[in-house]
Amino acid sequence: MRLGIVSDTHGLFRPEVALALKGVDRILHLGDVGKPSVLQALEKIAPVTAIRGNVDREGACAKLPETDVVLIEDSVHGGLYLYMLHDLKTLHLDPAAAKFAAVLHGHTHVPNFYTKKGVLYFNPGSCGPRRFEMPVTIGLLTVGAEGELEAKIIPLTPLRQW
Repeated sequence: MRLGIVSDTHGLFRPEVALALKGVDRILHLGDVGKPSVLQALEKIAPVTAIRGNVDREGACAKLPETDVVLIEDSVHGGLYLYMLHDLKTLHLDPAAAKFAAVLHGHTHVPNFYTKKGVLYFNPGSCGPRRFEMPVTIGLLTVGAEGELEAKIIPLTPLRQW
């Protein structure tokens, strides 16, 4: 199973995102959606689970949950639980004790991933408007046959204007 992981779109849906997410089974949006039209565009690619971020204060995006838990079925473990929140600094539980396979977060616009106490922490960066000199990126999370998680950061480059 391949999951597209996006965050911090801030109301901008880039055509490059659709190309990079082609063929994913599901998309997880980690907040700061900005506009419901972003989620509608993502839904045309694959089913979407989204949470709200600090900029999602009004309208339909304000009604998104603050956090969510996604179950990914796998034949080895019965299922892997992925915890979604926008700002990692607001994490108020022990993901290892809760038996989460991964904590997926955004907010900083800094793409990175690492493992701590057996839990993958994954920030796909931002695929919205460029902020300072930060890269424009999305993430891909692949669930292997043995239930292992493989995280990748995918840099996006703007389409050329001809």
